Amino acid sequence: MLKKERHDFIMRQINLHNRVLTSDLVQLLNVSEDTIRRDLQELVDEGLLYKVHGGALSKSYHSSFDDSTVYARDSKIAIAKKATNLIKDGMVILTGGGTTILELVKQLPQGLTATFFTISPLVAVELAKYNNIEVILIGGLFSKNSQVTYGGHVITQLAEIKADLCLMGTSALHPEEGLTDTYWEINQLKKAMLACSKRTAVLCISEKLDIALRLKVCPIESISYLITELDVNDDLLANYRTKELNIL
Repeated sequence: MLKKERHDFIMRQINLHNRVLTSDLVQLLNVSEDTIRRDLQELVDEGLLYKVHGGALSKSYHSSFDDSTVYARDSKIAIAKKATNLIKDGMVILTGGGTTILELVKQLPQGLTATFFTISPLVAVELAKYNNIEVILIGGLFSKNSQVTYGGHVITQLAEIKADLCLMGTSALHPEEGLTDTYWEINQLKKAMLACSKRTAVLCISEKLDIALRLKVCPIESISYLITELDVNDDLLANYRTKELNIL
């Protein structure tokens, strides 16, 4: 594989999953670890990503207030507009982090009266712009990679919440493998979020469909709503329409 092809592949993985591991790229591209390290450094030098220990992060994920760097922003805005229909006055909402959730917050009605718990400081800042929304940031260890709080203290706090709706982004969703992730701490965090919520909506651009990562969060049946930018009758959603979830 040519270097440009490797770089394009790496950037696609970054854009889809917000972060990549060097070890995963070595296996996926069948090249040496030194080659991947050089590739990542060249992409860093071009200003396309952030290099971190063991891999790399998306610039849009790391600098979420810069709309110009958000990958597939139009699709995420379309998803956000659909998701706002699930949110009503008086609800208790729990959110994860990520650029799709941030786009959702920006689409909320100005007069909405609700309580939002979130594990994302970036989401909390955006929510604070609404006069009638009570914002509760769940504190704990802060993940530099995922830009959310995590750990035992966070999971303990989540266990005390009874949310009407959980709004969660994802790195991968598969009709048979369900919701999956790459990192253990995020996997455990998402499980705790699901457990304390009556309903869960997964916000997912279509490029992340039919992908399974190494750690399972939950089966597809544990999700109440799947929200993509696609029409509900799109062929790409055929395998999801047979499952016990609502597609928006």
